[in-house]
Amino acid sequence: MTLRTSRTILAATAAFALSTAALHAEMADDELVINGDTPITVKAPAAPHLEGHLDEVYSGWLFRTDETRAMEQDDFDNPIMIFAEQGQEAWSTADGSEGKSCADCHGDISEGMKGVRAEMPKLNEAGKLWSMEDFINDCRTNRMGAEAWGWDSGSMKNMTAAIAVESRGMPVAVKIDGDAQPFWEKGKEMYYTRYGQLELSCASCHEENYGNFIRADHLSQGQIQGFPVYRLKNAGVVSIHNRFKGCIRDTRAETYSPGSDEFRNLELYVASRGLGLDIEGGGVRP
Repeated sequence: MTLRTSRTILAATAAFALSTAALHAEMADDELVINGDTPITVKAPAAPHLEGHLDEVYSGWLFRTDETRAMEQDDFDNPIMIFAEQGQEAWSTADGSEGKSCADCHGDISEGMKGVRAEMPKLNEAGKLWSMEDFINDCRTNRMGAEAWGWDSGSMKNMTAAIAVESRGMPVAVKIDGDAQPFWEKGKEMYYTRYGQLELSCASCHEENYGNFIRADHLSQGQIQGFPVYRLKNAGVVSIHNRFKGCIRDTRAETYSPGSDEFRNLELYVASRGLGLDIEGGGVRP
């Protein structure tokens, strides 16, 4: 069998798995209210820039099982809150040569970080697109005199989870015009680019086939307003870029690294697809 024939068979198999009508399952018709007092918008009309692609946008929460959805509705049952609490503790702990904590500059996390997750990623003062992890490490290295955290280190994931909680129930508010537009355009191009031996793009699964099953996975629209999430498969917190890495890897392609410019651009575009939805502040996914 030639390499070309092998790739053709792989691509055809993937396309068949994605398009088989018998594997379609309806998403839940449910409302997300966390702790009984924080309603979260999980479905909304699509933003104007998605015209011709999507009419409505849906949180990945709607594509999960009853048991998984229930975990996110109560902080006592949501395993990500253990990690968010560790991040809250680190917020008030001095670190580095300057003897400062996050709270010394930003005050209480509930005040200083309110709405921050909803705006991410965004341009820094120098006009470079940064994710939340970049802003955290900039504070650590330039203000605290502390070592930068690894993108997917436990300390970083704890802190991003803690910060995300403070935007819970606030609408996605990323900026995609003006100086941000070139980064958004690159992210959009990446979203529709086919990768790997399976020749699949992000859109192949999350736009053209959401609601279908691929193996045991009920495909969602790939919205990221619930990130960072507690992923049951990993038994731990997963960052946005880590999930991007896994998706590209699953196409059998060489993937990019978390924290790469490519993934920052993709994060901005994917975040913009969720305009109209609310930040969940610690989602639970399979």
